[in-house]
Amino acid sequence: MFEVYDTKAEVARALSGHLDRWSAEEGFRSIALSGGSTPQVWFDLLADEYQYRLPWPEFLLFWGDERCVPPEDSQSNYGMTRKHLLEKVPVEPSHIYRIRGENPPAEEARRYSMVLHDMLPQVHGIPQFDLVILGMGDDGHTASIFPHEMDLWGSDSFCEVATHPESGQKRISLTGQIINNAKQVVFLVTGANKAAPLAEIRNRSLGSTQFPAAHVAPTGGRLLWLVDREAASLAPH
Repeated sequence: MFEVYDTKAEVARALSGHLDRWSAEEGFRSIALSGGSTPQVWFDLLADEYQYRLPWPEFLLFWGDERCVPPEDSQSNYGMTRKHLLEKVPVEPSHIYRIRGENPPAEEARRYSMVLHDMLPQVHGIPQFDLVILGMGDDGHTASIFPHEMDLWGSDSFCEVATHPESGQKRISLTGQIINNAKQVVFLVTGANKAAPLAEIRNRSLGSTQFPAAHVAPTGGRLLWLVDREAASLAPH
């Protein structure tokens, strides 16, 4: 499904409404969060308007990827989420399962894989999230799986160590088998710089297979794209 909204704020509002309904009607509780500017807008909206409307104490919060930096670092996805959301809503601290970016990367990928194994139900022998939130870069990457490391997408591991193609920064990322095993996957895509790869993915063009985001195809078929008009400007909808 493909939903287009005028602004980033409207994209965030749409996701809030969906989460409200999914948590009430379908009992969604386990969520893999994403970093980035659009999730930040979403977190601010949740903190302001959904502080008492969602079952925060029941949610189990995870992350789809994390930069290998301490939580106090400005680049930390967890740190951003803590500042904009976790400190403002009644989430249970023991239900926050962050990726420890300060740990040695390979060690942390193994540890977080075990956390997923232990804390999530197994479906098809793979841990299953109720909801995975993803973004997409202008190079078509998602989570921290970049085009130059497409082999990580099909890894047998639940988490892998990825390397940013320009900075060389190490990151921990969920792999394709975890993402595609989720009950529901949602992309948040905003900005004109995402228009070209999004159009290729939507058109299923021959070249779109180079984009990790094009390989997101939940086994249950529940994939939702929430995009703004700038990102959707070249895509059919």
